[in-house]
Amino acid sequence: MLTVYGLKNCDTCRKARKWLDTGNIAYRFVDLRDDGVALTMITTWVRKLGLDTLVNRRSTTWRELPAREREMLTSANAANFLVTYPTLIKRPLFDFNGKITVGFNGSTRAILAQ
Repeated sequence: MLTVYGLKNCDTCRKARKWLDTGNIAYRFVDLRDDGVALTMITTWVRKLGLDTLVNRRSTTWRELPAREREMLTSANAANFLVTYPTLIKRPLFDFNGKITVGFNGSTRAILAQ
């Protein structure tokens, strides 16, 4: 089953969910802030995607973090960091039987439509 991780108030997540609904594509939505995500899951995402793909450094949350905290983010501590600050995870994040992709654009739509 397809799982979509995001924020219910995120415009891009809403567009993705609407597109999935219109295409009758079954999915489960997990709100990163309200539902949370297990440390083991985020560890897997860091390992598969890497920090540059997974961490949204353009977000308000990132900009509001003290520079000292931002500088401390490494692959080794990323999972714990992202559990603390789940809104730093780029979204939407799609997990379809272990295949993980981030963002919602033409290439994502092609993958999901298969």
